[in-house]
Amino acid sequence: MTSPLSPYMRIGAEQRLGSLRLDVSCELTDPWTVLFGPSGAGKSSLLRLIAGLPSHLGQPAAGQLIFRGQTLMDVGRRIWTPPAERGIGFVMQRPALFPHMDVAGNVGFGLRGVSRADRRRRALEMLSLFSAEPLARRKPKSLSGGERQRVALARALAPEPRMLLLDEPFTGLDAALKQSILANLIPWLGERQIPALYVSHDVVEAFETGADVIVLRDGTVEAQGPARMVLAEERERLLRRLDGPRADGRRWSGAGPFSEE
Repeated sequence: MTSPLSPYMRIGAEQRLGSLRLDVSCELTDPWTVLFGPSGAGKSSLLRLIAGLPSHLGQPAAGQLIFRGQTLMDVGRRIWTPPAERGIGFVMQRPALFPHMDVAGNVGFGLRGVSRADRRRRALEMLSLFSAEPLARRKPKSLSGGERQRVALARALAPEPRMLLLDEPFTGLDAALKQSILANLIPWLGERQIPALYVSHDVVEAFETGADVIVLRDGTVEAQGPARMVLAEERERLLRRLDGPRADGRRWSGAGPFSEE
């Protein structure tokens, strides 16, 4: 995919609201980038800025956003590309599905210029990617949290976006389901050269996916690079916790955080 010498996105932006701020300058070069940091660091605000969506921080006071040679935002030149024209898919922690449509209708909603039959065929194809095809005729209110997230992913991918933003969409899902989704999602994106920026707090997952990591703290980029370098300290801290005593005086097993000796 994209060479490290050829960034697909350049970000420079400044937003402020009282003591809250987002002051970011970085380049995205890796096909799978993890955005890592504590709550309130500005991760969701950065994703919303890239997508062109409203933020509680308001409009940027300064900055540029350039995606594969196209200027999506330039405050000085008063350039602001509307969200619908950016070609960026966005999956949030709490997906907003249309309650009056069935699952297939939700997934096919963003497809334009195709027949009804082709729209449904595409929806079923994307649902099958996440083993969710049996859900096609169900309404969102009947879905579990994990099912809703798989539908939201299928809907975001159906138009084959130029980029995918993931704002902690797998929070609350069990580890096996999350791993299954990522095992299908990452290769699918790679085959189509669709880069992804993924907000996650899972150190192990960042290592396993070989991600490039951006550490965001207090609204600024603290570090960026391969997970094995940038998150080495976080990994050691996690291992020490798992190897230490539990609240009941016993010790966690090295086999995993939920295993006992």
